[in-house]
Amino acid sequence: MIDLHTHTTASDGRLPPAELVSRARSAGGRVLSVTDHDTVAAAEAAESACRAAGIEFVPGIEMTAILDGADVHVLGYFIDRHSAALRDFLLAQRRQRIDRVRRMIDRLAVLGITLDADAILAPAIDDPQKSVGRPWIARALIAGGHAADTNDAFARWLARGRPAFVPRGGAPPAEVVARIHDADGLASLAHPGLIGGDECIANLAAAGLDAIEAYHSKHDPEATTRYLAIATSLGLAVTGGSDYHADEAHGPASPGSVSLPSERFEELKARRPRQRGLRAASRASASGAETSS
Repeated sequence: MIDLHTHTTASDGRLPPAELVSRARSAGGRVLSVTDHDTVAAAEAAESACRAAGIEFVPGIEMTAILDGADVHVLGYFIDRHSAALRDFLLAQRRQRIDRVRRMIDRLAVLGITLDADAILAPAIDDPQKSVGRPWIARALIAGGHAADTNDAFARWLARGRPAFVPRGGAPPAEVVARIHDADGLASLAHPGLIGGDECIANLAAAGLDAIEAYHSKHDPEATTRYLAIATSLGLAVTGGSDYHADEAHGPASPGSVSLPSERFEELKARRPRQRGLRAASRASASGAETSS
């Protein structure tokens, strides 16, 4: 089982890294990537747990971009999580998330639903490496009796077009792809079937996108086949994973419920040295040009 899309308590998952890895091992996990939203806070603990469990760990992240006012998520793999530029960019992303959650809680208050913003945001305030998101509000709505489950909370209050929704601000997808490349990673468009159209894929491929996530828990066989064909036509690699959150209202019941075929994983890894070498040469060339100017 190769699962390249999972989440922990560092963002909107329900399990800490060690427990996630334990469940992946029980499910027959061979390769695992933790792809928390706009943070790599769980990477060290997840890598350590994977090493102990005999699972190959792939450093990953799911970064938020904005296209025409809508969220587009870009997965980054094999990233250098110690990159200073990536760290600074992610810090700005997480601060925007905190501001957005506060504004959504304020909207709920106007609607007659009072939630404790300080309590909801406390984990992200106490640990700035953690990444807050709408699921944190959803869980507070459930606890307060305002929603039956996460899906209900989004459908009634938090989804686009619902009363408490606040649009997200952020960088365009091409910039997020560039940020991942700057951290020596490979960039993959997450769950393209949930975006609402495939028109952006060719443009992102032209901007340097390395792969698309054809295998995903919300893709039916027809969608998977379509994205495999698009990947082939654009010369892109393919990624895949369960998008596991340990929250059945949010997705699959176990990690590995969607697995990337081994040959696809090998193709993805084969792109890494080439991409890194090209970028290193590009940096060296740019540095030389600056020195001689």
